[in-house]
Amino acid sequence: MRRSIATGFASIVKKGFHLHRQISNHGTSPSLSLCGFCFWIRAFSNYRKILRNGLHNLQFNEALDLFTRMVHSRPLPSIIDFTRLLSVIAKMKRYDVVISLFEQMQILGISPVLYTCNIVMNCVCRSSQPCRASCFLGKMMKLGFEPDLVTFTSLLHGFCHWNRIEDALALFDQIVGIGFRPNVVTYTTLIHCLCKNRHLNHAVEIFNQMGDNGIRPNVVTYNALVSVLCEIGRWNDAAWLLRDMKKRGIKPNVITFTALIDAFVKVGKLMEAKELYKVMIQMSVDPDVFTYTALINGLCTYGRLDEARQMFYLMESNGCYPNVVTYTTLIHGFCKSKRVEDGTKIFYEMSQKGLVANTITYTVLIQGYCLVGRPDVAQEVFNQMGSRSAPPDIRTYNVLLDGLCYNGYVQKALMIFEYMRKREMDINIVTYTIIIQGMCKARLYS
Repeated sequence: MRRSIATGFASIVKKGFHLHRQISNHGTSPSLSLCGFCFWIRAFSNYRKILRNGLHNLQFNEALDLFTRMVHSRPLPSIIDFTRLLSVIAKMKRYDVVISLFEQMQILGISPVLYTCNIVMNCVCRSSQPCRASCFLGKMMKLGFEPDLVTFTSLLHGFCHWNRIEDALALFDQIVGIGFRPNVVTYTTLIHCLCKNRHLNHAVEIFNQMGDNGIRPNVVTYNALVSVLCEIGRWNDAAWLLRDMKKRGIKPNVITFTALIDAFVKVGKLMEAKELYKVMIQMSVDPDVFTYTALINGLCTYGRLDEARQMFYLMESNGCYPNVVTYTTLIHGFCKSKRVEDGTKIFYEMSQKGLVANTITYTVLIQGYCLVGRPDVAQEVFNQMGSRSAPPDIRTYNVLLDGLCYNGYVQKALMIFEYMRKREMDINIVTYTIIIQGMCKARLYS
């Protein structure tokens, strides 16, 4: 029955082989020159000793050196050893290198096994060239290998990665049609793709089908659904999924909790978010920087700044170090509440910790100073941006223009606006509205 695969994929394979011949004819097949160079600059002990000791701590350049050792050895190492090395390089996410080394193995007459081909197929599907997947599938079949569930799951991941949803659904149906039983990875790959592209009803349908077929979902499957439900505001359904996970004995992880906490914060359910944080701690799930930032954002949004600062310090004491987004969130909370001095202290504290403020951080601080009637300081902060690798964007300019106009410095705002026009900046309707309203307020009608 599975022999029918060749018929089902005949057209895609034909196109793939045509492309492969084009690539080869243009001389883009990789060479061993890089590997040879590494071989000369770094001496390895016997490669067999390295293989015996394990490849877990191997660095990328060392892996290339080892490959060179192996292809120069006589007799050649087994295909199992080559496959182990390709697997290690694939885990480094050097997908194009794996494909290149596999092609070198082909040139040298080193015959792969199905497991080798599946590693390469996975790398092809994680690269940014969809056409190579069909080409490689054809090559596999030409070498006499029948694709298995791992092969097709990699191809499914590729279609999902490239947002080819219709192709992914068609392939999934074909996988079932030719007699394979999709596993949790196959189902989760498709569900994640559908959720990412907001095809929620279809994702739920596949999720239910998964249960009907006796495949137990894992935390990754649930996270895909929980995340999209939270994003579209269906937090009640997301909370139900959390309860369902617990009922099935599937422990939620930090991604599950963070998605829900962030959703509760966004709909104003701060108490529920804090309760969920407590549940998280009770279940020995360590919050990460995203969890803490979501909670700090919620506390700042509702003016509970001292609590936000306490959460910030708790975060640090628990060994979870705030990033630029966390600092910016806290600075924004203080500036919005006109506690700009506190916001500025946090800004300098961030710099002392070695974190570099970004454009959003500076924009928040500029807005704060404008809000408390200190546009002169706001302009000083603005002037620092260029020299600190955080160039102002159109939102920064709009915030400064609005602050200047609000505080009666319309002429200064007009000078900056004229500068923006001469620089041919991407002035938008917000910019024009700020200037027009500022001029009207100052009675500058001409």
